[in-house]
Amino acid sequence: MDFCVSYTRPRFPTLPAGVLRRPVTFALPVDGRPLIVVASTSSTSKREFGGLNAPLEPRTPAGRFLSGVLLDDSDNFPVAARKELERLANERDEAAARLQLSLGSVEACLHRRIAEFKEHECRDAVEEVMYMLIFHKFNEMRVHLIPRLSKGVYNGRFEIWPSKDWELESIHSFEVLQMVREHLSAIVGWRSISSVTASWATTKIQRLKLCKFYAASILYGYFLKSASLRHHLERGLDLNNSHFGIGARNQLPAPEMFSVGSDYITSGRVGSTKSSSVGQVSYSLGSKQESLRFYVMGFDAETIQMCAKPKSKEAVNLIERHSCALFGDEETGLVETDDVITTSFASLKRFLLEAVAFGSFLWEAENCVNAVYMLEEN
Repeated sequence: MDFCVSYTRPRFPTLPAGVLRRPVTFALPVDGRPLIVVASTSSTSKREFGGLNAPLEPRTPAGRFLSGVLLDDSDNFPVAARKELERLANERDEAAARLQLSLGSVEACLHRRIAEFKEHECRDAVEEVMYMLIFHKFNEMRVHLIPRLSKGVYNGRFEIWPSKDWELESIHSFEVLQMVREHLSAIVGWRSISSVTASWATTKIQRLKLCKFYAASILYGYFLKSASLRHHLERGLDLNNSHFGIGARNQLPAPEMFSVGSDYITSGRVGSTKSSSVGQVSYSLGSKQESLRFYVMGFDAETIQMCAKPKSKEAVNLIERHSCALFGDEETGLVETDDVITTSFASLKRFLLEAVAFGSFLWEAENCVNAVYMLEEN
């Protein structure tokens, strides 16, 4: 992601209430919409095909601004996102600096409350910036996020077409995709996702259970992104050190993070419960290059947690907010425990593939944001 280009926030005209901006790049008119909730017919007018059509609607100025950039000027979205993050970081730091200067004065209490309010305000805004970064990644694939179930379920039935399975699988390497398919087969069943006839057979599932599967798949995608990059780094260290004649098995402290272009590769501490713990990268000369699956199977409990646990509280909050927006009631936001949905195995597979991709993009967005705006450690 290149943030070097200068960008000036455009001035969008004020539109009458209920009028949506005309999309430029990714949002299509109803006749050409890329995502169809097949069973829903009565709620078509309520669905915002001209907007982002995302479950989580932006509510902060930063989120609403970036959603407008995505619709009207998507080519400049990365630069706009960078500018918003810099602005939020400056506002938070300025409030904290004023608090420090006021300590010992009669205005200290006031500045403390202002700093706390600004911290909370910036945290909400940063979460939505991360969400827009993730949404931008889906837009680049021409894949729309699944809309709210409360808007798409008709007579207890929910279907998604087209499935966009190929696009959602194309973001993964071959080794990661194998593990993703194992994850799908464990939940959906291999025969259900491998046979065309079986994939369109219907099944019943509780909304709460589907929500748990979705959230777990987000964390699994996050874990696979972290573990695969860690695996790539360790193999690179193995090959590089073979030139120095290192024959014995070694334990070396890995750098916590380094960047190659816009991609952030993480190893070592990824989210341990102990802030002082730093992971170790192990390698041995001449050892067989093991697959990602066998590499992950060698993880101990601490390493699994390091790779699977989101590093920031903002990422944890975003997973919860997105899942509740997708599966929760439109008014209360609560997930109905006794609500049963009828859907096909193909649509169920689409749910899980989207969740895994969301987790992978969340890992990238979290690291990109943290390079500009320091996130709160989880």
